[in-house]
Amino acid sequence: MPESENPVSENPVSEKPAPGHVMKEEGKFPRGLVIRLVAYLIAGHLFAAFLYLVFEMGARG
Repeated sequence: MPESENPVSENPVSEKPAPGHVMKEEGKFPRGLVIRLVAYLIAGHLFAAFLYLVFEMGARG
């Protein structure tokens, strides 16, 4: 069969998803990003608490 007769079936890039296909994760953040964000927030607060403690102890002595 010549290539010009059926170009769509031989080129999977041009195929589109079914009309009812909807991506459900479009509005969600990736899981790795959420985990990193929570870890950075916790680490940042712990570091801030440590600095606060250091300055409080320095002010007393």
